Amino acid sequence: MGSGFYPQLRDILVANGCTLIRQGKGSHEVWRSPINGRTFPVAVTVQSRHTANSILKNAGIVQKI
Repeated sequence: MGSGFYPQLRDILVANGCTLIRQGKGSHEVWRSPINGRTFPVAVTVQSRHTANSILKNAGIVQKI
């Protein structure tokens, strides 16, 4: 499960306290960030560094991949 940037993205999310809420539709998961209290989708097929960094930004994480 997961390809491209997903493993790195998941590790950064977990290290910053984000939690997996549930499996979404298709190849997506729904995560929650304790930093800003938002929920956001994460595709397990993230192939673009820009998309991965956008997901981190949505989570309120400054770190980049």
